[in-house]
Amino acid sequence: MTKFWKEHSKFATVEEMMLDSNAQELTQHELPEILSLLPSLASSDVLELGAGIGRYTRHLIGKARHVTAVDFMEKFVEKNRKNNSHLGNAEFIQADVTKLDFPKHSFDMVFSNWLLMYLSDQELKSLAEKLLMWLRPGGYLFFRESCFHQSGDCKRDFNPTLYRSPAYYNHLMTSVLQDESEKTEKKCYGFDMVVSKTVQTYVKVKNNQNQLCWLMQKVCRDVVQQHQGGFSTFQEFLDNQQYTRRGILRYEKMFGSGYVSTGGISTTKEFVDMVNLTAGQKVLDVGCGIGGGDFYMAKTFEVEVLGMDLSSNMVEIAMERAVKEKLPLVQFEVSDATKRTFPDSTFDVVYSRDTILHIRDKLDLFRKFYSWLKPGGKLLISDYCCGEKPWSPAFQDYVNQRGYILYTPQRYGQCCICQKVGFSNVRAEDRTEQFIQVIKVELQRAVEMKEEFIQEFSQEDYDAVVNGWTKKLQRCETGDQRWGLFYATKE
Repeated sequence: MTKFWKEHSKFATVEEMMLDSNAQELTQHELPEILSLLPSLASSDVLELGAGIGRYTRHLIGKARHVTAVDFMEKFVEKNRKNNSHLGNAEFIQADVTKLDFPKHSFDMVFSNWLLMYLSDQELKSLAEKLLMWLRPGGYLFFRESCFHQSGDCKRDFNPTLYRSPAYYNHLMTSVLQDESEKTEKKCYGFDMVVSKTVQTYVKVKNNQNQLCWLMQKVCRDVVQQHQGGFSTFQEFLDNQQYTRRGILRYEKMFGSGYVSTGGISTTKEFVDMVNLTAGQKVLDVGCGIGGGDFYMAKTFEVEVLGMDLSSNMVEIAMERAVKEKLPLVQFEVSDATKRTFPDSTFDVVYSRDTILHIRDKLDLFRKFYSWLKPGGKLLISDYCCGEKPWSPAFQDYVNQRGYILYTPQRYGQCCICQKVGFSNVRAEDRTEQFIQVIKVELQRAVEMKEEFIQEFSQEDYDAVVNGWTKKLQRCETGDQRWGLFYATKE
């Protein structure tokens, strides 16, 4: 690695550092995009790893209380120090990150741009453990990497870079744990996903989907109360149990191409029509699944759509479809809506299908939706709901197994959307009868395509889906499970 970077740091230019002849244009667009993803750095101590010549250092110094900028190439560090030391509140260190050490809880944020792909798997795991230790509780880790293949056009006689998959980084970072137990209290920390997304500058300038960035937060993990199935994070539960890749494709077979929510294209058309989309508007789809609704909105109404989902399997499939669809109006990201931030008045519509049932603090999420919407913006949500308690033991077991947090349609509309948040023109509709009819249609479709389904998947998969849909129908007919549709506007 030293040999590689000595060859590409002779003049310490931005073109050398980015390994791209188009570095100036890329930097112009990329800097504001990346910086917009960071949390507030006011009064923060920031560690910048792989700082290079300081493309980001100057901006971080302007936002943070103190910046420690580290790179292992002497010429890069010298240029960074020369260009940015006069700004104060910064330290410039030449060091190999694999040998770097800081006291526990030294930083509020670690920022890394194109570093981890230059480390071996073991070096990466070791560094991830150190990063978790160096960060204060609640602190953030931001990193950006080239995935799958190189992006820069610089000629390379040899290339020691490891172009990993996004899934590799997701799994590694969220599986690292740090024991910070005290005498009277057991504490364990890990990284939770805030957002993972494609760097759009590279999509627009180079038609390259393989530049990805992540923002993660150091959070306390309850070592006793784990998520369903013993998974340490909710995302792990989604990706390894509820929404495995095979499971997603089975759902799609039932709901229709591109869809993993009730009614597929038919309910999508009906509900999207309710928000009266016009060309140029911006839509946020919370729980986008594999993107069918987003592609429909972009194609039909020429709106910009950002689809977000915490399931990395869902988003991975959506992004694969997006490449084939060649729709620049649609973007996807793996993100946690409860942790994600956007500027006020960003979107014209917030749209969500059968997703918020997973979220405990719905009131806080609806407040976010309200702030993210422009004046006159619209909120459209369908979601699983419940009947009045007491529930049947079978339904209680189902809710516990899935980890759902369900409200009655009335409570959902009145308490969460209207009275405590500020939305107006609220409509809370119990659509359970429509839900029942849709389930019956989907069950009939399953019967008609039984041989095709079994050939594509298996008899076991077919039986699992049909049994699941049949039980869903029974839960609705007994009154335990309901389905709600909620509409509101921001005045």
